[in-house]
Amino acid sequence: MSGNGNAAATAEENSPKMRVIRVGTRKSQLARIQTDSVVATLKALYPGLQFEIRDKILDTALSKIGEKSLFTKELEHALEKNEVDLVVHSLKDLPTVLPPGFTIGAICKRENPHDAVVF
Repeated sequence: MSGNGNAAATAEENSPKMRVIRVGTRKSQLARIQTDSVVATLKALYPGLQFEIRDKILDTALSKIGEKSLFTKELEHALEKNEVDLVVHSLKDLPTVLPPGFTIGAICKRENPHDAVVF
């Protein structure tokens, strides 16, 4: 047994740090529910990782509500600036063609299979 008393501190310093995955989302209630669901799934699949949810508040004039990619631009900028590692979006909010450098990493199983798009 060592008499130095720092064994616990040394063991903690030498242990690998748990990687924290920064997850970007909007601050709406629906976005948080979707993000919490995605994070819960990721935690179950990757128990060695930690996840930190980062909300983005989007203060936008009502006149811009119809603007293309309104709900995704702010989070895309956060990805570009390395402020987050991934973002959770509703697929309906994504543009048909993603900006260069972006890809859809996964599409989750639908919770309600009765959702439909009617043309």
